[in-house]
Amino acid sequence: MSGAVAQARQDLAADFLDDLRRIDTQMRETRKRLTAAVRASGTTLTEIFGVGPVIAAVVIGETGDSARFTGRDRFAAYNGTAPAGVSSGHRKVHRLSRRGSRRLNHAVHMAAVTQVSQRHSDGRAYYDKKVAEGKTAKEALRVLKRQVSDEIFKHLKADAARAARAVTASGPGGQPGNDSVASAAGFHPERRLFGQATPGPAPTLRPPLREDHARAPAGRAARRGGQALACPLFLPQGP
Repeated sequence: MSGAVAQARQDLAADFLDDLRRIDTQMRETRKRLTAAVRASGTTLTEIFGVGPVIAAVVIGETGDSARFTGRDRFAAYNGTAPAGVSSGHRKVHRLSRRGSRRLNHAVHMAAVTQVSQRHSDGRAYYDKKVAEGKTAKEALRVLKRQVSDEIFKHLKADAARAARAVTASGPGGQPGNDSVASAAGFHPERRLFGQATPGPAPTLRPPLREDHARAPAGRAARRGGQALACPLFLPQGP
């Protein structure tokens, strides 16, 4: 092997190592930002065994407003943990559902796998119980995923209810200590603090009518002595 080829391989390996170090740094920074964002949201999802900041962030981002799900069954159908029934005669079989958000399904799957991998967890005890009842490993994991989905939904509803109570307790103005209620009837232009209420040019005030002037109909040309006046709005009164 020539010296040039060996040097090229060393340079390429050094570049690969630099790329790996940069990717590791980016992953650590991303995890820090996710952890801070999840903590700031006040969610309780991380209290579930196997749900860390990354999985919690995926669940929150994919679920959005939990109020759009009428119940845990709807949520399970959305994340693909609700089994699809396949029946043939008197034989009833349930298979894995491929519907719903696959990203959310993967998050639930990872939480369930984490529970199974830890023998001291309640999820592992539930998994072993289903296997002892005669279910296969895949069927037991599928049932456990549904249990994890129900637990996630329960925490999402609790978080939403707590956030709603916090907004109600903060007062009508949306912030603590603000007792003022804005209304269209009580609003007056003279009390505006930040300019016009609606965009556009400011209204032009007309000059008040003088006592010796009378207003003529708009758009009608008023004539005096056979000549049209320059302004049809205001006509001087005669002697």
